[in-house]
Amino acid sequence: MISHPDHKAILHQRQLAASRQRGQNFLVHRRTAELIVELAGVTPEDRVIELGVGFGALSLPLAERAASVIGLEIDSGIVAWHLEEHDLPANFALRHEDLLKANFPKLAEETGGRLKIVANLPYSISNPLLFKLLENREIVESAVLMLQKEVAQRLTASPATKEYGILTVLLNGCAKMEKLLDVGPGQFHPKPKVDSVVVKITFFPQPERAAKIPPHDHELLKKLVKASFQQRRKTLLNSLSASGLPGTAKELLPALLNQAGIDPQVRPERLTVEDFVRIATLMTGLA
Repeated sequence: MISHPDHKAILHQRQLAASRQRGQNFLVHRRTAELIVELAGVTPEDRVIELGVGFGALSLPLAERAASVIGLEIDSGIVAWHLEEHDLPANFALRHEDLLKANFPKLAEETGGRLKIVANLPYSISNPLLFKLLENREIVESAVLMLQKEVAQRLTASPATKEYGILTVLLNGCAKMEKLLDVGPGQFHPKPKVDSVVVKITFFPQPERAAKIPPHDHELLKKLVKASFQQRRKTLLNSLSASGLPGTAKELLPALLNQAGIDPQVRPERLTVEDFVRIATLMTGLA
């Protein structure tokens, strides 16, 4: 494991820099990295996907615990450094690849089952990756992610709070969210200006709440939730009436919402995922 001073020296020697555009903050605290892997529940039978390898803080403890690890890293300078140093173990396959463009179904074929993902994410790509996980929910077992505290709070928020939003609703419909660990700025280089939180998102085995939600059109649900939160301070009636979704013409929408047991004047942040599924189900009948 490379220490904090070594990170700075390597970046200087290689004429590299943590990219502000990518939101790179390298984890440098050995015990925190080991604890994250421990809390992730990685076993000797697991074939793990690491998103964002950096200087290998998580890579080494992951490779020690797992059968194999595939690590995706977009920074060509860091990839070149690893290849020259030969610092990664034999069961770690490093790939120069943009994780947001990664073919998750192909990775699932390679690993022989649902994906187990561990990542210290650049904050700038947290939301796109979370939506990518949603799109691939059928082939992802779990994802243990280092996130900006504000993003983590949104994932675990309750209805009628300011943190509650699109990702909260959609992930609650198919996954279980758990907070694992708080991580302070001093455990990174460079130090971020915000606190971080490690969360675990479990898609499989299917969480009890998700199992109770009736079958529904997920794409329609996603459009419904996004339209509802587009202007979250408006009532649900006003938010949806201009969405173009089935049954949302202003003369039809009040009846549809009443049929779903929803007050048309309620704000979207007060609805549970079950409420949104009822609305989406009625819309499907009108499509």
